Amino acid sequence: MINRKSLPKVLLMLAGFVFFFANTVHILESDNSDLQASVEPNYEFVYGDFTEAGLGLNLKSAILVNYENGQVLYARNADIERPIASLTKLVAAMVLLDKGTDLTRLESITKADAYRSSRSRLRIGYELTLEDLLVAALMNSDNRAMRALARASSGSSDAFTAEMNHKARSLGLTQTVFCEPTGLDNRNVSTAHEVAKIVHHAYSYPKIAQITSERSRKVTIVNRKSRVLQMANTNLLVLSPYNVLTGKTGYIGAADYCVAALVQNSAGAKLTAVVLGAPGDKLRFREIRKMLDWGYKHIYI
Repeated sequence: MINRKSLPKVLLMLAGFVFFFANTVHILESDNSDLQASVEPNYEFVYGDFTEAGLGLNLKSAILVNYENGQVLYARNADIERPIASLTKLVAAMVLLDKGTDLTRLESITKADAYRSSRSRLRIGYELTLEDLLVAALMNSDNRAMRALARASSGSSDAFTAEMNHKARSLGLTQTVFCEPTGLDNRNVSTAHEVAKIVHHAYSYPKIAQITSERSRKVTIVNRKSRVLQMANTNLLVLSPYNVLTGKTGYIGAADYCVAALVQNSAGAKLTAVVLGAPGDKLRFREIRKMLDWGYKHIYI
C-alpha cells in the first residue's frame, strides 16, 4: 500500500510522466510528419526554359522530370495525346490495389482472357493467385493476366475500365482515357506529361514499386503440379546502372514502343522519364537512357 504521506509525491511523479510521454509522442509524430513531407512526390510539374541540347531523340513525345520538385527538364510534344499501350496497366494495378482485393485468391485464365491477347505464357485453364497474375501483368506485360485480374476484381472488363477512368479523373488526369484494362486498344490514350504523373502515383504503391523494379520473379501455376514460370521484366532499364524504382513498357502498332520509369542514381537523385512512340524496341531504351544520362550530367539536382 502507498503511504498517505508519500501520495502527493507519487501523484506528482505520475503527472510528470504523463506530461513527458505526451510531449514525446507529439515530437515523434511531428518528426514523422516532416519525414513524410520530405519524400512526398511532386505531382505539379513546372516548365522552364530548356533545349534539346543535341539529344536528337527519335520518338513522338517525351518528358524528363525532377521527381523531387516537379521541374520539367526536357519535353517534346508532352501534352499531345497518344496511345499508351501497356502503360495502361499501371493505372489498372492501382485500381486493383485500391479495392483491397485479396491477392491470395485463385483465378483461372479463360478463353475470353486469351482472345487476341498477344503473346502469353499463361495458357487457358492455368490457375494462379491474383498476386502472381499481377506480377505477370506488370513485369511481363501479360494481357491475359490483366483481363483475369479485371474480372476477378470487378466482375467484368467494362466495370473495371469504368473504375480506371474514375481513378484517372481523381488523379487530375484530364487527357487520360481508357477503353479496356490491357492497353491493346489504341483508344487508351494519355500524354507524356500525364504518364509521368501516373508513374509518380504508381511509386506510392509499394506493391507496384516492388514488382516493377525487379529483374524477374517466379509465378506458380497451382493446378499444374505447382509448375513454376520465370517472369522477366520487359523494362530493360532494370539492367542499367540506374536503380529503377518503378516503371512500365508498352507496345502496339498505333503506339509504337513506349517506356516510362522513375529511376535513382548512385547519389540518390530521382528522375522520371517517359518515351512515347519510339520506332523500335531496343531504341526506346536507348532514347530513355539518353534523356536520363543527359539529365544527370547537365542538371543540378
